[in-house]
Amino acid sequence: MDISDNPILKEYKEKLPLFHDQERILKQELTAAFERAGLHVAAVESRVKAYESLEGKLRLKGYKYSSLADITDILGIRVITYYVDDVDRVASLVERLFTVDWENSVDKRKLLEIDSFGYLSLHYICSTPSFPYRFEVQMRTLLQHAWANMDHDTGYKSGVEIPSRYLRSMSRMAGLLELVDEEFSKIHVELADYRRRVQSLVASGNLADVPLDGDSFRSYLELKPFEALNKRIAKMNQAEIQDVPLSQYLAVFKGLGCQSLGDIADIVKDYSEAAFQIACYQIGLTDLDIIASSLGPQDLCIAYVLKKGGGRVGLKYLFDLINGQSESNGTIADMLLEQASSLPFMNQ
Repeated sequence: MDISDNPILKEYKEKLPLFHDQERILKQELTAAFERAGLHVAAVESRVKAYESLEGKLRLKGYKYSSLADITDILGIRVITYYVDDVDRVASLVERLFTVDWENSVDKRKLLEIDSFGYLSLHYICSTPSFPYRFEVQMRTLLQHAWANMDHDTGYKSGVEIPSRYLRSMSRMAGLLELVDEEFSKIHVELADYRRRVQSLVASGNLADVPLDGDSFRSYLELKPFEALNKRIAKMNQAEIQDVPLSQYLAVFKGLGCQSLGDIADIVKDYSEAAFQIACYQIGLTDLDIIASSLGPQDLCIAYVLKKGGGRVGLKYLFDLINGQSESNGTIADMLLEQASSLPFMNQ
């Protein structure tokens, strides 16, 4: 049947530039909304249905449509999230941005079939006052999206194109992926709760109760624990303090045996005077007018190693942690050990 004269196809050709303009606008609106909400998604994809695809749809189901406005998927947006829970967050934002046609929208996540994993998208049919046609917004996780693409490539969903023994294997994999998707989301939620607890403990000063890890150390650095020592050191030369990243000192403090933030706080408390003496020897007779914010924690660690009797081996190990393993760190350790022997804290 020749449908080339179908008025829907003619309208489609006329309105195609409008659909492409709206595609760009919708992607920008969604992306901006996600940024404002602090919601990180894997991707925002879009497409305008190709002429051949629309022609095929009309050949199969043309009796259902009297105009282009009756077809709700000419313009489609797909939002791909990292986590299952984020699908609902995306949906909430979409509901606020656009008018949702609830009667024609579908939550395919309620499907229970074992082979439905890659199709568990949330599909909203939406409209906006500035655009005369409805459009579709699909929301799914990254794993669901990956599976749907592989599924499409293998013909799994048809249940006909591949032998049943392969269908069974793929059904098992679909179940495993669904479990992985749920576990990733569970871990994501639990990690967020853990970080909130850590931040609360750090803010309350209960540092001994906080295990030392990447999250807790970042929260600790927000308290600027080395600032007082750095300011005291800088004052010697009226120097400026240049902020540098201190995240590398997580491995350093762990290497020194610290297991909690309380252990680091004890080092700051007990070794700041010794660290200041080391800094005086290092820069007191120089005209250095800029110091890095890493000088304080570095000298604290040096003081700790020296006072604990770590000697050359301990200092070499420390500088390997700070600078990366190198034979030159042994030379630095020798020089520092000789210089530090005359400092007051070493003779107490």
